[in-house]
Amino acid sequence: MEGGIRVITVGDFMTRDLVTVREDDDLALAESILRLGGIRHLPVVQEGRITGLVTQRDLLRSAAQRSHKTTRASDIMVREVVTVRPDTSLVQAAKIMLANKFGCLPVAEEDGRLVGIITESDFVRFAADMVQDLDMVAEAVSTGTRAWRNMTRKKAVPAIR
Repeated sequence: MEGGIRVITVGDFMTRDLVTVREDDDLALAESILRLGGIRHLPVVQEGRITGLVTQRDLLRSAAQRSHKTTRASDIMVREVVTVRPDTSLVQAAKIMLANKFGCLPVAEEDGRLVGIITESDFVRFAADMVQDLDMVAEAVSTGTRAWRNMTRKKAVPAIR
């Protein structure tokens, strides 16, 4: 907490209910999970620790190169995955995603244990909520200003004779 103001963290917004695959899982399973779950990023874990990431784009790219359906997640996963910790500020996570053109950031504890994921969709949802809140404040200020003007007009200053 800086100067009494609490910084919004990744842990405040990350998705905690994760769908993952293991390195030795078949890509057909990964494809089904992505399609049925309506998700685009699938962390790869071994013993609860993140070892890679399979994205919808990775699957599409590899589909043309695959000769058979028995390819494993480990064959196409991104191995050097950038992660953040739950206490990373939301601003810092957004900057990392923008600078690297990432669609997500897995969230891991210091020991590599996967605890969540934050995605572009999480940021869009957050932005939509913030804009809605700003709209409500603007409406309240506008309504309050009109009410104040109406109230002061009714209390006209008596003319001096």
